Amino acid sequence: MASPRLILLLLLASAFSLSTVLAQWHQNWAGNRSDNGSALAVVMGDSRRIFANHFFTKADVYFHSGYYPSIFDAPKQQERSHMEEDLTQTHDDEDEDDHHAHDESCDHGEEHGEAEFLDKPRNIIDAFGRNFYITSHSHLAEGEQREMLPWLKIAAELDPQKVQTYTVASYWLRSRLNKPKEAEQFLREGLRVNPDSYEILFELGRIQRENYTNPDNARNLWELALLKWRKQESAGLKPNEFNYQQIIGFLGALEEQQGNVVKAIEYFEALKEVSPAKADIELRIEKLKVASEPQ
Repeated sequence: MASPRLILLLLLASAFSLSTVLAQWHQNWAGNRSDNGSALAVVMGDSRRIFANHFFTKADVYFHSGYYPSIFDAPKQQERSHMEEDLTQTHDDEDEDDHHAHDESCDHGEEHGEAEFLDKPRNIIDAFGRNFYITSHSHLAEGEQREMLPWLKIAAELDPQKVQTYTVASYWLRSRLNKPKEAEQFLREGLRVNPDSYEILFELGRIQRENYTNPDNARNLWELALLKWRKQESAGLKPNEFNYQQIIGFLGALEEQQGNVVKAIEYFEALKEVSPAKADIELRIEKLKVASEPQ
């Protein structure tokens, strides 16, 4: 019969051998700590992205004042969350006006009612049940948006590569909660993980322009965002064209405000090629040309 001491030595040797194998496997594993300092990411692996999408949707639920259509209520699901749609509604100096216009368009009232939000009732029981919960498309009141921010931060922790989480959270922090410093900090955390994100760079530029009133820093960030976008396009990655329109549109407006007419026209000409509002952009270009002519 083997002595207890010999058994203990064999167990220690086995444990040491197993630890060397596991250490090598851990270093070669795509989800190891060297790629992401989050212990949560190491434990959950790729499944964390599923939970990240859940928490991102949870934030959108809060944006809708606590009620969200089910898969049966919304047969035609949109690709973008309403938080993202609200973010992209804002443009340059018309930011606030566009946001209020969006809110008004989402306030369906008697004309659109619950038909667009939940679709038509499936049966008599469904129609009766809607008397007991929210059936209208409504958004959180001013200042209440902070309720959805914790969900966005959890989503960013679980899936740091999901760029929309950073840009959406930043928008609400800087625009609705008046916390541009927190928004910038959150965006820079996202930029460290996604250094080629033109979306995050664009949002950082908006903070510099609209919250800090620093046009030079805004220009640098937007020019870098444009460079990143074009680099991805050249690589065949098909970057978002709407983001491209935003970047060159904001750059054109900035150069116009700074009196750099030639540069502004250059950006607006590029915008005209891809924008559906070609006539309006052409009119703006003509006004710039007339204003720049010597009297």
